[in-house]
Amino acid sequence: MDIEWLREYALSKDDVTESFPFGEDTLVFKANDKIFLLVALAESPLRFNLKCDPEHALELRESYPDQIQPGYHMNKKHWNTIIADGKLRSQLIKDLIDESFDLVHRKKKKK
Repeated sequence: MDIEWLREYALSKDDVTESFPFGEDTLVFKANDKIFLLVALAESPLRFNLKCDPEHALELRESYPDQIQPGYHMNKKHWNTIIADGKLRSQLIKDLIDESFDLVHRKKKKK
């Protein structure tokens, strides 16, 4: 898995935008104008933050302590940092991206 795979998967979802609001080293994906995925482009191995249900976030950290950690520079209750070192299955990563997307996409924009 690499940045192009991650980018293509994120952009395949409905109403997703990408931008660099925090500088050229952090690629941000949004749905409903809310962030669901942040990618640290200067890190190796690839690292990215995903929104997560708080209970599920804790379970994931316990199951994959070297690859899934509390969200770096984020609210640790709602965000995980995923370290894509090749040890997590691609399907698990897709599922985590889907969960993050669903958490922000299902919320309606306030007018």
